Amino acid sequence: MQDVLLRAQNLKKVFRSGDSDLVLFENLSFQVQAGEMLAIVGESGAGKSTLLHILGVLDSASEGNVYFAQLDLGELSEEDAAEFRSRELGFVWQFHYLLPEFTAVENVAMPLLMRGGNRREAEQQALHWLQEVGLTDRASHRSGELSGGEQQRAALARALVTRPKILMADEPTGDLDNRTADMVFNLIAKLHRDYRLTSLIVTHNLGFARRCDRVLRLERGRVVEVSPQSLLA
Repeated sequence: MQDVLLRAQNLKKVFRSGDSDLVLFENLSFQVQAGEMLAIVGESGAGKSTLLHILGVLDSASEGNVYFAQLDLGELSEEDAAEFRSRELGFVWQFHYLLPEFTAVENVAMPLLMRGGNRREAEQQALHWLQEVGLTDRASHRSGELSGGEQQRAALARALVTRPKILMADEPTGDLDNRTADMVFNLIAKLHRDYRLTSLIVTHNLGFARRCDRVLRLERGRVVEVSPQSLLA
């Protein structure tokens, strides 16, 4: 039986809206097994990205707890939370957020350099991951010289260069055309398998969600697990 790597317990998120409170979701409880690929789906505004931010210690819940193994992430200081994210998590967003003044290899090496790593070793690791995403021949190009798909592949390499346990992706194919999106998702799935990652993917693409191990749907402030096979491709 697989180990539980991430556990959400009775999560609630409330936003202040004028003179009243807007409850985005409440009583969310679920577990993420080590090694699984989990899709989070739901209508726009359902709270998918907010939930991912809470799981990734980028935001805090109004109530409830998130555990990484036995570690209560809500008890971490800001400094410890930043260190935890750097060590255990890799993030890919809808927009690549590559630094335009740096080359692809420099962008991918950046998380290691920010840890105080040796520049030569960091760039060697970056070149390895650029090879994994098929961008070896684009390593010396700045982000503006890369296509949209290439930029997102470089962002994926940057997310994985620290060898995180969990990959968290928020609409990673949302800005791409269908053909490029399919290629990027295939790459995420391949690296997930090859490196035995645990992956949480927020997506509006039900065809991609259908290919994940499990699917959680956020609707009306609750989370419901649905069968991947029940989704329309």
